[in-house]
Amino acid sequence: MVKSSSQPLSVWFLVWDVVVTVVAWVGAYLIRFDTGIPLVNNHQPDFELCVSNLPLVIILSLVSYRLVGLYEVHRLRRVREEVVAALKGVALLALLLMSTNFARQYPYESRLAMVIFITATFVGIVAYRRASWIILGRLRANGYNQSHALIVGAGRLARRTARSLEHASWMGIQTVAYVDDEVPSSLLERAVLAPLSDLPRLVQELHIEHVFIALPLNRYADARRVFDTLSQSLVDVRIVADVPALTALSLTTSNLHGMTYIGLRESPYHGLNVVVKRAMDLLLASAAILLLAPLLATLAVAIRLTSRGSILYRQERCSLNGTSFSMLKFRTMTPDAESRTGPVMTCHNDPRRTRLGRLLRATNCDELPQLFNVFRGDMSLVGPRPERPVFVNQFRKTIPNYMARHAVKCGITGWAQVNGWRGNSSLRKRVQYDLYYITHWNPMFDLRIMVLTILTMLGRRQRHAY
Repeated sequence: MVKSSSQPLSVWFLVWDVVVTVVAWVGAYLIRFDTGIPLVNNHQPDFELCVSNLPLVIILSLVSYRLVGLYEVHRLRRVREEVVAALKGVALLALLLMSTNFARQYPYESRLAMVIFITATFVGIVAYRRASWIILGRLRANGYNQSHALIVGAGRLARRTARSLEHASWMGIQTVAYVDDEVPSSLLERAVLAPLSDLPRLVQELHIEHVFIALPLNRYADARRVFDTLSQSLVDVRIVADVPALTALSLTTSNLHGMTYIGLRESPYHGLNVVVKRAMDLLLASAAILLLAPLLATLAVAIRLTSRGSILYRQERCSLNGTSFSMLKFRTMTPDAESRTGPVMTCHNDPRRTRLGRLLRATNCDELPQLFNVFRGDMSLVGPRPERPVFVNQFRKTIPNYMARHAVKCGITGWAQVNGWRGNSSLRKRVQYDLYYITHWNPMFDLRIMVLTILTMLGRRQRHAY
């Protein structure tokens, strides 16, 4: 249900969806037939046929966009959800248009014009909606278009919920107070307004639109009671998952024969995502190998001339699902580096490094041969850095959720590395950033990390690069 406060925004989106669709429909005709693109069979349909089809285009667009949920407006809607909805809506509109025109044998048809229309409509809808949300977010951050929320609970989870809402000021959700029967002595941020039994009255008197149930797992009965109490109101009710050890992971839900299952640890690489990720790796790794071939050859010659031993160093590392592979690096240490110490982490001013090795490690150039690992499919360009099996077996026993890093392929660079958590740094912080990357993965995030990696290498602003 769309609340009255969201109705103007829904109307705004509806009007502009129609405008974008109409402009894209007419523009597709003009681009196809008035820009000199060769005609098929020297036949150009009249512009009047394009215009006379507009009423059908408008009606079918409204039906399509409504069916895919483009007008489900709420403050917690994610960008990905809206982009997917727009893609589904435009695809459904195209199918309905083509089938309807075919059924009534309408004389206006052009495959290229339809492709242009679909592309322009999708890009236009996503662009103007993103611009609208950005402007609205800035207005909300300045105090406009605010809504009020109550947080059920007064403990650690409730306080974290309040702080997260304050940080996300673009949503415009103001926390009025905590509501709970149990008041901890450490609560100083806001007073507990009332016990749980007064929730319906508070929702009505304070014009509350959102209720966040932030209770620990051992108070499941209270959470159920709150939900039942608010079942007669129209307020939005959301449960904040009390899973401290998995805060960096997203929860997924699925239904099977009426049962709801909650996934706590799932890889984001499934279905089409696997194809997209692998295509990016192959394309960019191949381009990088060709572009950097002279540098790779120069470094190989320099290593051969400055120290004895092999040019490349192969080391067993763990990747997807914990499987091991042979990772390639330019050799930066003496051939007998671990003959006495065994497997150890590299440290500052490590005496085992060669003179050229210090430079290669400081600039990350020793990692460049891993482009071939990416090409072979052992690694990805972006992902958690791979670790040696001996350290994996050690860390899995001491670091919570360490093995969750292996839900995806390891990478040459990663979110932890561009934020300074690499080498002999805080392992817990590194795992935290790796899990954040896994949870929020998308192709644009990968491209952002690659750009940051290049800027970091060029600027040599790297911590723990030794």
